Amino acid sequence: MKLLTILPLLVLLVMFAKSLFLSFRAQSPGDYASTDPAFALKTHLSGPILSEGLIYGPTGKVTNSFVAKMVGEWDGDTGTLSEDFTYSNGKQQSRKWFLKMGEGNTFTATADDIIGEARGIVSGSTIKMEYTIVLPEEAGGHSLSVTDWLYLTENGVIMNKSEMRKFGIKVAELIATMRPDGVAQQ
Repeated sequence: MKLLTILPLLVLLVMFAKSLFLSFRAQSPGDYASTDPAFALKTHLSGPILSEGLIYGPTGKVTNSFVAKMVGEWDGDTGTLSEDFTYSNGKQQSRKWFLKMGEGNTFTATADDIIGEARGIVSGSTIKMEYTIVLPEEAGGHSLSVTDWLYLTENGVIMNKSEMRKFGIKVAELIATMRPDGVAQQ
C-alpha cells in the first residue's frame, strides 16, 4: 500500500531530476569556456543581421515561424540591438535591446517587453542570457522566464535556442539562426 503512494512521488522526483540535470537547463557557461571561435558581443552582434526561426508551443509542435532584420550598434561598452520581426501568421513586432558590458564576460540588457534586466555571460563560443519577458496581449500577456543560449559556429552563424517557462514548466521553445545580413543575401 505504501509503495503505491511513494511510486508517484518517486516518478515526479525522477522527472524533475532529469529536467534539471540531463537537459537544456543542465548546461552552464563553464561547459563552453574553452570552445572556439570566441564570441565577442561587439563584433558578432554588430551591423545588419538576418535571423530566421521557429517557435514551438507546449506540445512540441511549431506554432509560428519568423524572419527578423536586426541591427547592432555599439558605442564603447554600451550598445543597441534593434529587431524587426515578421511572423508567419502576419504579425509584426519590433524590439530594441539596450546592452551594457559588465565586469569580466558579463553584460546586462533591457527592452520594453522585459521585466527588469536580462543578465548575460559570454563564455567561449556561447552566450547565456536569462530574463523575464512579457508577451503581447494578443498572445496572452503572460510573463515567462526565458533562458537564451547563443552558439557561435565556425562560419560565423549564430544558433539561438531559447526555452520559455511559466511556473517552471516549459511552455515554448525558440530555435533560430542569426548571420550577417550581407552574407544572407549572397
